[in-house]
Amino acid sequence: MSGSLIPKTLHLPKGKFGSIGSLYAIQARTNTTTGSTKTKFGPLSDEDRIFTNLYGRHDWRLKGALKRGDWYKTKEILLKGTDYIINEVKTSGLRGRGGAGFPTGLKWSFMNKPSDGRPKYLVVNADEGEPGTCKDREIMRHDPHKLVEGCLVAGRAMGAKAAYIYIRGEFYNEASNMQVAISEAYQAGLIGKNACGSGYDFDVFMHRGAGAYICGEETALIEPYRGKTG
Repeated sequence: MSGSLIPKTLHLPKGKFGSIGSLYAIQARTNTTTGSTKTKFGPLSDEDRIFTNLYGRHDWRLKGALKRGDWYKTKEILLKGTDYIINEVKTSGLRGRGGAGFPTGLKWSFMNKPSDGRPKYLVVNADEGEPGTCKDREIMRHDPHKLVEGCLVAGRAMGAKAAYIYIRGEFYNEASNMQVAISEAYQAGLIGKNACGSGYDFDVFMHRGAGAYICGEETALIEPYRGKTG
């Protein structure tokens, strides 16, 4: 159902409950479109969909993921280097899903600085603790290899040595599928030492939270990795 929620006066007749008078009800006004023309946003077409198994209709494991185009030419992307990846993400216009809509490529570029000897890590916020939020869990449950591959590409862009996925503790099925996908990627040589045969070493770890709502905030999310309470 699309459209806006608008207040509309509802007049009810007198009955055995007495005069109710005018009440306010919320009526959902739906907008309908005619024809069968597919919606198109910018230069992207329907074939450009990134997540192609959100409804779980297909095999979510590595074999099915490969058929849907996951891990396709990933080695070539890694070999093109950090500047290429960051510039491509900047050009794409990709932004964060938070209120600020911060440009993803710009954020990644902050991490891509000359090394001072300290290791860099990519931390993935998969807590999704906001009430009624149900987007990330579908990716982890039905398209987990998209996240694993995304970690590898993002890690390469930032010069990170490993990714840590912080997943909500209540997400049992999602965590189980994610761990299977991570294990499959290791066994296939897609991550780990010499990931995808690129010469780049990158590990992926998953950490299950203990229900702390505050860990949806990035600085609090890191605390459990340091042995502290979130």
